[in-house]
Amino acid sequence: MNDFRNIRVPVDGGGPDIDRKALWVVKELGLPTIVKACVSCSSTRHRPTGKFRVNANRKLLDVWLLICCELCGRTSKIPIHERIHVQALESARLLMFENNDRGMVRHLVMDAALAGRAAYQLDWRGTWELETDMPFYELEGGDPAPLEVVIRFELPAPIRVEKLLTAGFRLSRSAVRGMVDSGRIRLSVAIDAKVREDFTLFVASTAANQEA
Repeated sequence: MNDFRNIRVPVDGGGPDIDRKALWVVKELGLPTIVKACVSCSSTRHRPTGKFRVNANRKLLDVWLLICCELCGRTSKIPIHERIHVQALESARLLMFENNDRGMVRHLVMDAALAGRAAYQLDWRGTWELETDMPFYELEGGDPAPLEVVIRFELPAPIRVEKLLTAGFRLSRSAVRGMVDSGRIRLSVAIDAKVREDFTLFVASTAANQEA
């Protein structure tokens, strides 16, 4: 696991350097479930088959992502391109569809904009876990230097900031909110916001608080 605790990073272009740095990583456990009604059974949960279907009508193309009902196994189609002129679709992208490129499947399954256009939802439960290299006891150490925590996303799952903090610090919601309200945890986003991209937070030590 990466260790960043000896890296010194200036804060706001001045003031004391930070010599304590931790990395949290949102690790991918799986792709989100596609939530849409199945036309053959009562299930609403689908998984990607890993395949695309490409149909050509003269110079017009239709491209679908194929998904499978978790309950009955029926295959359904999610439209990616409809009646698009062959010259309007990049050859490299078309080749990915024709070869059932795994990276393209992964990208499209997680595409919130595509889900909105095709009128289905994404269920991200069970798709991620938070890996941290910072034990909780370091928060209560005597080092007056603040702690910088870099949170990186391997999976763009929308996660509430509060949930990341409780999991990373192994604290209750009330304890985390108390630290945010007191200014001990400094956030660049609201604690109730959902994030899916890398961001950084800072934690003041108890020693620094006592000196203040």
